[in-house]
Amino acid sequence: MCDTCGCNITPGNEHLVKEGGHLSRTSSGHESVEVLEGLLHANDHQATHNREHFDRHGVLAINLMSSPGAGKTSLLEATIEASGDEFRYAVIEGDLETENDAQRIRDKGTRAIQISTGSACHLDAHMVHDALHELDLDEYDIVFIENVGNLVCPASFDLGHHANVTLLSTPEGDDKPAKYPVMFRSSDLVLISKADLLPVLDDFDPDAAATAVRQLANEAPLLEISAKSGVGLDAWLDWLRALKREQLAKPVPEAHTHSHATG
Repeated sequence: MCDTCGCNITPGNEHLVKEGGHLSRTSSGHESVEVLEGLLHANDHQATHNREHFDRHGVLAINLMSSPGAGKTSLLEATIEASGDEFRYAVIEGDLETENDAQRIRDKGTRAIQISTGSACHLDAHMVHDALHELDLDEYDIVFIENVGNLVCPASFDLGHHANVTLLSTPEGDDKPAKYPVMFRSSDLVLISKADLLPVLDDFDPDAAATAVRQLANEAPLLEISAKSGVGLDAWLDWLRALKREQLAKPVPEAHTHSHATG
């Protein structure tokens, strides 16, 4: 979708294509292709820097993706409550408008940075980089990046995170992995959210959802979870713990001078 809908240009990267930005002029005359390739390259470059920044501070970064209303914010609220003092969380919230979800996180006593994307239907690495300037990463163990509700575009943009977690809510139907393969193919974990509704939504088959994910050549685990009832929260926290241990076991990258691609 981003190749055609124009949402490649976001509030985070628009400085690259404005007058004076290094993508404001093209050499070949094929402006749309060349600018698109340049924006994606610049995004990946910034994402690498973001990830190195997270790693140097020992922070695990998780990209949460789903359709609107699948329960990302509710999952975060339940995670904060269930964790107690085990992890220090921060949340970067992405929405087109409003700070509603960010405020829900703040009401739980957790730091939340709001990113308003305007017309862009996904976050990009530049937006996340700007948000990181508002966080002292030494104060946190895990940063959740709650992406814009959309099953298409967010999967195409590296933010500098360590893992993709995709929520598939039971009211959406078990065929969504087949309909939106890019999103679910890139998932490191699929959470079947609102699992408390499974007894009444007999047309959602968790096994069918798992089969659809496996047909994408993705062996990521699927967990049934309910922020309302607490089902699956222990397994979710165990997954986070394992990923956190894996990150901490890796060597810390050395700091190096980074030049921003600002033109």
